[in-house]
Amino acid sequence: MNIVVCVKYVPDATADRHFEGDNTVDRVGVDGLLSELDEYAVEQSLQIKEKLGDDTEVTVLTVGPDDATDAVRKALQMGADKGVHVVDDAIAGSDALATSLVLAEAIKKIDHDLVVCGMASTDGSMGVLPAMLAERLGVPGLTLGSEVEVSGDTVKIRRDGDTATETIEATLPAVVSVTDQSGEARYPSFKGIMAAKKKPLETWSLSDLGVDAELVGLSAAWSAVEGTEARPPRTQGQVVTDEDGSGATALVEFLASKKFI
Repeated sequence: MNIVVCVKYVPDATADRHFEGDNTVDRVGVDGLLSELDEYAVEQSLQIKEKLGDDTEVTVLTVGPDDATDAVRKALQMGADKGVHVVDDAIAGSDALATSLVLAEAIKKIDHDLVVCGMASTDGSMGVLPAMLAERLGVPGLTLGSEVEVSGDTVKIRRDGDTATETIEATLPAVVSVTDQSGEARYPSFKGIMAAKKKPLETWSLSDLGVDAELVGLSAAWSAVEGTEARPPRTQGQVVTDEDGSGATALVEFLASKKFI
């Protein structure tokens, strides 16, 4: 069994994030990390490997700038076997369609039976890539699984909705996405961190994938951000001193003025 896990390197939510002059997210001049939602995909892939045995191999795949290697390294430290990093200046500014094209072509170069993704990225939060990958690869797509099970040539997921729970299965090869309800991701152990340094990590460019640079990047995007502005700073709050019993009245008047009541 060969599993490919698609992960994304995203800006750290606690860092000072900002946009570039072309209204794209700055992914170079800001601290980044492995998307938290993709950690669940790595975890589920490792659990499948543990159940199926050592004949199962987990490959981590990412598309991003040079520093995106850190996201792959984190997954290798968790227990993945090898990594692939697609990096090319022409990819910068790509939308979901272009990103799915690059990922799909990279996946085709890797022996795979199952492709596992997170439910969405923590920066874009679109959640459309798993379905796009399934379409481009011509395989079934099972999305938003809170539980994944592989048996023989069949993959089965449990999808928990607001009003019902569904069990869906498909024949491999297939693409699966998992939610943050699928199980907490493990922390890399010291042994895992040391072992990751010796695990293979390949770097591919668009030419290695046979992808035309004109099909990716900001100029090929089907949508674009017209403008951005910084969130205004928080204004100072109002303190009501309740010395004569008028505090409750002042609070009601404030809530009414904001149309909260």
